[in-house]
Amino acid sequence: MQKYFDITIPIKNKMMVYEGDPEVELTPHCSIKNGDAFNLLHIKMGSHTGTHMDAPCHFFQNGRTVEDIPVDTLIGTARVVLIRNERVITRKALQNIDLTGVERVLFKTDHSYLRDRYHKFRTDYVYIDVECASYLASMGIKVIGIDSISIEEYGNSSNLCHKILLGAGIVILEMLDLKDIQPGDYELICLPLKIQQGDGAPVRAVLRSLQ
Repeated sequence: MQKYFDITIPIKNKMMVYEGDPEVELTPHCSIKNGDAFNLLHIKMGSHTGTHMDAPCHFFQNGRTVEDIPVDTLIGTARVVLIRNERVITRKALQNIDLTGVERVLFKTDHSYLRDRYHKFRTDYVYIDVECASYLASMGIKVIGIDSISIEEYGNSSNLCHKILLGAGIVILEMLDLKDIQPGDYELICLPLKIQQGDGAPVRAVLRSLQ
């Protein structure tokens, strides 16, 4: 029997965001408790809040936007790869991992084992280095995901890893909830809000077992 695994972080007030990004504000616009006929939330947040997708136009003025990403890119077989005891995901870290024919790869790192992983911004999150990004971009991969808040090293103003991957047409997923996910192959279903001219968007990401 197939199983579904929700790998999405809930969006809520005071949740962790990347340093400098807009804080999340969820406030009642209408409330049955206060005598209104229905409940309605006013939502204020950045486009890269929680579990989210980076589209190419995040770093390229004329890059594809969220609504331009084909749906079939975001649905299909994905491999969850475990990377432990590594601050940086390097080409060497992948040398014994077979990614032949893989179109979507999700990295489960030490971030998944941190007690405060979704509550406190940390500058020492796990990221991908430039050599590894170039290697992944050469493999025909469509989607790269990670459980930490960014694939880019903190403070790296060149944003070169983002540019390498997005420039190759690869969709980036960040802040995946992989803490309960075992390494292996799954079907990924990961659909963003269809924001016009969106440089990114929150997603509801789900894995489905293949058996």
